[in-house]
Amino acid sequence: MKILWLTWKDRQHPQAGGAEVVNENLIKRLVKDGHEVKLIVSGFKGGKSHETIDGYEVTRLGNRYSVYWRAFRYYRKDLQGWPDLVIDEVNTIPFFAKFYAKERTIMFAHMLCRQIWFYELWFPLSLIGYLAEPIYLYLLKDQEVITVSESTKQDLAGSGFDPKRVHIISEGIEFEPLESLPSLSDKFEHQTLLSLGAMRSMKRTLDQIKAFEIAKRDLPELKLVVAGDSSGRYGKKVLKAIKKSPFATDITYKGKVSKTDNLALMRQSHIIMVTSIKEGWGLIVTEAASQGTPAVVYDVDGLRDSVRHGQTGLVTTLETPTNLANNIYVLLSHPDDYEQIRQQAWEASKEVTFARGYNHCKKILGV
Repeated sequence: MKILWLTWKDRQHPQAGGAEVVNENLIKRLVKDGHEVKLIVSGFKGGKSHETIDGYEVTRLGNRYSVYWRAFRYYRKDLQGWPDLVIDEVNTIPFFAKFYAKERTIMFAHMLCRQIWFYELWFPLSLIGYLAEPIYLYLLKDQEVITVSESTKQDLAGSGFDPKRVHIISEGIEFEPLESLPSLSDKFEHQTLLSLGAMRSMKRTLDQIKAFEIAKRDLPELKLVVAGDSSGRYGKKVLKAIKKSPFATDITYKGKVSKTDNLALMRQSHIIMVTSIKEGWGLIVTEAASQGTPAVVYDVDGLRDSVRHGQTGLVTTLETPTNLANNIYVLLSHPDDYEQIRQQAWEASKEVTFARGYNHCKKILGV
């Protein structure tokens, strides 16, 4: 088949995240199976306007905001009649391909934005996005949809989509889980929390700093490692909070680290904290589990899917640093329970594979 894939950003984009990891792995497998794939995304500084990557074509048009109009014009001028299938990926905003593409279209939605608008955009753009989302979802509710979690499926159903036409595929991680569960002696000498990933308002990294400070009152030897890009405005707030913390000497800031260092930090830490406003799935949870480290997370879409409370990690009842700290204390102060949970988290990570997700995807796409 000839497949046209419309999405905001590709894996090379400076702001690429978990969604782009999933996309790339699915597309590579499509190409390997003999299908032609063209990816249309927004441009970025230093990015080529057109290139071939691992057998699929990437065309970069406009910027974050103009790519939707530019993609429509490009389709009408150069691609109309070429694809057999169009995938319209909703990464905050859809391309509305169903209104102009003559071919079969299918939506791909990792998650809906909802309150994320108020964390990622300035007012009044945040309010405009928040109010516009239910309108465009209403216009698209007759679409067949691919998603990655039960939470997003329920979100879509609540917006009028037919649950029978919303299909869940498995997420995956880019590396194999460790062959055997490492012993606790392979971890840091002192119990250590990990805060990992780009520092953005929607990730609520500041909550993790506060939770560490609260938990440390009952766990005096507790340490915190923070790793991730702090270049933005929110990142600067996080660095300021670290510097001012009464426990600053027990916090290590690593900056943005390589994939190899990411894995090492996951393996050596005792708990990873994830406090996003919401996620499609929460790949970082599964990645840490694959390295023998359980997660303590907020009870939000995606994270309640990737963590089974009391089995592969702990899910807080309230989205507060105090509740997060309480769960950290519970997990670290009960060694037998901790060992059982990290074992189960490691085992569960083996079930989340791109091969499994691709097999689901093939059936949905009919390829």
